[in-house]
Order: sequence, then C-alpha cells, then structure tokens
Amino acid sequence: MANAPAVSVIIPMFNAEKYIAECLDSVLAQTFQDFEVIIVNDCATDGSRQIAESYLEKFGGRLKIYDNESNLGISSTRNNGLLRAQGEYVFFMDDDDLILASALEELYGKAKHFNVDVVNFTEAYSMSEDGKEVTRKFSVGKIKGKYLLESNMEWRIKNFLLHDRFGWAPWRKMSRREFLLENKIFFPVKLKRVEDVMWTHALLFFAKKIIHVPRAVYFHRSSLVSESVTMSRLERINFRAGALVHAMEWIDKIMDRAPFFEKNPKYRYPILKHIAKRFFKIVTHIDSHISPRDMYDSLREEFKENSDGCNASVAVPVLFTLINEYQRKLAKHKPEKHLVSTQEQLVGFDKN
Repeated sequence: MANAPAVSVIIPMFNAEKYIAECLDSVLAQTFQDFEVIIVNDCATDGSRQIAESYLEKFGGRLKIYDNESNLGISSTRNNGLLRAQGEYVFFMDDDDLILASALEELYGKAKHFNVDVVNFTEAYSMSEDGKEVTRKFSVGKIKGKYLLESNMEWRIKNFLLHDRFGWAPWRKMSRREFLLENKIFFPVKLKRVEDVMWTHALLFFAKKIIHVPRAVYFHRSSLVSESVTMSRLERINFRAGALVHAMEWIDKIMDRAPFFEKNPKYRYPILKHIAKRFFKIVTHIDSHISPRDMYDSLREEFKENSDGCNASVAVPVLFTLINEYQRKLAKHKPEKHLVSTQEQLVGFDKN
C-alpha cells in the first residue's frame, strides 16, 4: 500500500482526561517517526476527546480520532482500531500508559530484521496510578535477559503457554497487521475479563516466528480499582464463571481454525485445562454466606442464553453449584489440625 506507515499505534480511549495528554506526549517524542496513531473513542463522557483533538496539529496528520457509536468496551474498541489501521505493524497502547522515546524504533527494527509476525518484549515497567513509583517487571521463565527467536509451535505451547512464561498484555507486543487480519485474530467481544489473555493465545497459535526481546520500553499504569471492591461475592462468582465459559468457547473455536491442532489434537485438552484453572477456584470457592440455592439461581440468570441462542441455564449452573456443594462436604470432613496422622506418628516413632 502506497504511503502506508510502518507502524500503527492503536489507543482505545475512555474517560482518560487525566492521562491521555501524557500518553500522546510519549508517542510524539518517538525517535522513529514513520507511524500513525489511531485513537478510538469509546464514548468518553469526560474531556478526553477534546484533549486528543488538541494534538491533531502536533502530529501533522498522523493522528486520527474515531468514535464508537455506543460504548462497546475494550475488545470491540481495539478491534475497530485494528480495522482502521494502515501500518505494516500494529502496536496497542492503553490510554493511560507511556512508552520510551526509543520504543517504536527498537520494536520495528527487530520486527524487520528478523522478519517475524510478533515482537514480544519480556520486560516492562509497572507505574503507580500517580506515576511516582516505577518498578521493573519480568516475564516468568528462562528467557529473562535473553533474546529468543522461535518458530516451533509445539515447543512454544509446552514451554511458554502451559507454564505462563509469557506476558499476556497486548501492549507487550508489536504484531504484523496482515498476519492478524489474515488469521482473523481479533479480541473476543463477549469477554469482560482476560480478553487480552485470549487474544495472546491466538497469537501463539498462529505466529510462524516470534522474537522475544529482553527490553523494558513500556510503562503500564496500575489501577487501584479492583473487582473485589466494586463487586459483591455473588457478582464476582458470576463474573468469573461467565469469563471461564466464554473463554473456553472462544479458545476452542480458535483451535478449530489453527492448522497446528489438526496434527496435534493432544494439546487441546491441556490448554483448555490450563485456562480453566485461571477462574475455577473463585467460581467454586466455599463461601458460607452464599447458599447452594442462591449460587444456582444467580448462575442460572447469568447463563440464560449462550452465543448460539441455546439455553445453557441447566448444565452450567448445576455443575458449578454441584462442585461447590461437594467442596462444602469435603471441608466438613477434614481432620482437625491438632490431630496427628498415622504417617506422622510412624515418622516420629522411627526418630525415637
């Protein structure tokens, strides 16, 4: 495409008037200038859009602002940005975060030099909400401090995905735009949680080559708001249960499309099991203040209808509630902590 930029920086924006100027300043200061910025305004109710508009002239035509017709959430907003982008590579930013001045130059340079679908940086900075405290964060695993170019899908799944040795956030990656579009790698719109984790799974399933770069070029602002504060216990159970079911459905469909799983179906179950572990404990965790009947009624309301229009209110709520009931029964029959087991008695006897 003639005159297409090398990189599209995609920023979904919602009520970020406190931070969007600082975010855009960090992009404006880049040493690499062959980029465009795509801001998708998700119906912000504060002054975010007006502040973003004030930067149009500063970017000299490289900043474009689009508006969702209604509030769609982070996944749809990112997807809309991807569809608007023209760059060879795309880079997703959050509207309250910052990047180093050399970030785009480093990431794009590695992408072109190694001719990869995805550049993943294994380090990042975590920044407090007020920006006064900054700590360096590393991805888990043996790649810490090392460059790694890999193209073996089986190795990637066994060593990265199933051991969480990967930074799941989309702002940790620069991806080839055509690679994303050709493989229909979009963010799952039904998920209100871990949509970035699911999207990254799709990257891992389809990317032919990934370069892992041991650099921290991104400052992620930590929010002080958590679901434990804003939600009741029952609401959190519903929230996590919904995320679990929708995530499993979404990943299963992605694996149906990925050529790797046609020849390696044995990895489907371990991957789904790994995803389930992320949510399962809080969904079925014992809570004496919530009766099994209340839990069932709440989950039944949550799963009235699934994505295919079929009634899912029987199987899912019953299974979750049944597991919860069994956990309650097992908890009642646990031995008292002060009682010594037979094995412990024998070990003590041998020492004497």
